[in-house]
Amino acid sequence: MTPTNPATLSGRELLQAGMDGLLPPATIAATMNFRLVEVGDGVAVFEGEPGAQHLNPLGSVHGGWALTLVDSACGCAAHSTLGPGVGYATVETKVNFTRAIQPDGGVLRTEGTVVARGKTIITAEARMLDGNGRLVAHGTSTLMVLPGR
Repeated sequence: MTPTNPATLSGRELLQAGMDGLLPPATIAATMNFRLVEVGDGVAVFEGEPGAQHLNPLGSVHGGWALTLVDSACGCAAHSTLGPGVGYATVETKVNFTRAIQPDGGVLRTEGTVVARGKTIITAEARMLDGNGRLVAHGTSTLMVLPGR
């Protein structure tokens, strides 16, 4: 696929084009050191590795880093269900942390899945796992569908 106009691509095609390097990734991905590694219908998977720039004053990874990945995985899972030119915006994201994330803990995987898809509202959930498959955070997002222009 060689996208000429991203507005003509479905959400899933747009995300795939980004993964394939045909479109630039969202700049937040570089700032937060994560990347989209898998996309399907209603599914999006990110991998990320926190660094020293993501620490809180106690020396563990700031919760905002994990929340950003949960929000991204839920949002992209929702986006994968949308047609060309249709967008979305997060209404709310809630995250529960189950263990501290250490900066030397390696790559974490965040798997987002659509739970329900309505005409104007999509709900999704995500789970963040460490390299040993242990749950470190999980959350839900409510997303608003933004009709094309």
